[in-house]
Amino acid sequence: MTNLEDKLAELSRETHTQGIPLMIVIEGAPASGKSRLANALYMTLDAKYTNFIANRPPRESYLRYPFLHRYWYHLPKSGDINIHFRSWYSQLIEQKDYHHTHNLRTDLPELEADIDNFENTLVNNGYEIIKLYIDTDEKAREHHIDKLKSNPILRWKAEEFQEQLIHHDYEKEMSYFLNKKTVSPWSIIHFHKKSQAIDDMYKVIIQRLQKRLEYEKDKQTERINGDFSNNFKTKLFNFDFANEKIDKQDYKERLLELQERMREIQFQLYQEKVPLILVYEGMDAAGKGGNIKRTRKPLDPTGYTNNAISAPTDIELQHHYLWRFHKRIPRTGHIAFFDRSWYGRVLVERVEGLANRTEWQQAYKEINDFEQSLHNSRAIIIKFFLSLDKNEQLKRFKQRQETPEKEWKITAEDWRNREKWDLYLEASEDMIEHTSTLFAPWYVIPANDKRYARITALETIIKICEVHLNGV
Repeated sequence: MTNLEDKLAELSRETHTQGIPLMIVIEGAPASGKSRLANALYMTLDAKYTNFIANRPPRESYLRYPFLHRYWYHLPKSGDINIHFRSWYSQLIEQKDYHHTHNLRTDLPELEADIDNFENTLVNNGYEIIKLYIDTDEKAREHHIDKLKSNPILRWKAEEFQEQLIHHDYEKEMSYFLNKKTVSPWSIIHFHKKSQAIDDMYKVIIQRLQKRLEYEKDKQTERINGDFSNNFKTKLFNFDFANEKIDKQDYKERLLELQERMREIQFQLYQEKVPLILVYEGMDAAGKGGNIKRTRKPLDPTGYTNNAISAPTDIELQHHYLWRFHKRIPRTGHIAFFDRSWYGRVLVERVEGLANRTEWQQAYKEINDFEQSLHNSRAIIIKFFLSLDKNEQLKRFKQRQETPEKEWKITAEDWRNREKWDLYLEASEDMIEHTSTLFAPWYVIPANDKRYARITALETIIKICEVHLNGV
């Protein structure tokens, strides 16, 4: 091993110990020599925590998910390393030039914005992204292709390179991204001689890792601060709950009619390949689970998933907090229910001191960007906040304690959360104010009367889906 290899291996072990997730992106034109450089790098890094992600042109299965879904899916956990051989940049170029438009909207400026937001979100949460572009002159590439052609065993590879060159001018397309200012700048590695190119690559990565480790050494731990008011008075949740009621007979008739229409909506969504994401937040005992149950009841179970979100597992905690939700996003034509969601970062994590002030405040934009990317992939996003008053919550808690078949629903944590009622109320109001957007608005439903809340939510879902489907 050379001194540079030794140094890179040493630094990568240190980033692993420090828990820094590292993503190394390698791009380059066909026959540029990027596979030889990628393999040299892969051989230098520790296989125990290094993953090699070879990104091929998008297949049919990939096109049924949001543009960046597979990159979120393969996100490295704390201390791990991903080598991305070709990346989201190649995918954007291929999606444009191969006209992969049959399953998702491909408004290119929006997808480009999704890439910027993706990188910004990761860097702001401690990920180190190193982007390398392997540059080789055209004559050298042609020589490499001719050499492959002369070997009967490797001729297929030459044909693959030539096929790529026919479909698009990769270099021209990439030149735009190479010159664009981003949070993760590109480093260009000139490949004329393999050994020199490898050394140049190592030097770039070593310099970036040294800089990052210096930053970690000097970084100050931020004090946990939920930033709450002393005497918070809600402006959003002041309902006249007595007027928001539905009588039992009217409820039964309307529910059956709405459920029948909801089943039709499900099949229309499937036929038009439109994904539907339904998010339910609200105070404990507000009736989120019962509301979801009535909406799910008429549906075909092969076309939806129900995600009851609890505290993150140890593995989930080693990833970006949005990682576990990206893995649950539905493919085209399917429905995903979320009983609690990614809003935990700005609700329970803020209230309970599990996220510092920077983390929960920057999460508002990160969540908006996340939902924007879902919208860009044609998803319908409907978010409900079920609101009930404090006296009604106490009544429901006591009912649960006194009813044997419902006793499991009430826990010591529910009582502890109740003691922080005003904090959760303020966090919820801030959340709605910062994350209710044109493409993913919040619908606040008074839920003292469960029947009223269920009918209102179902009517809202059906109305929004009908408007969307009529415009498809």
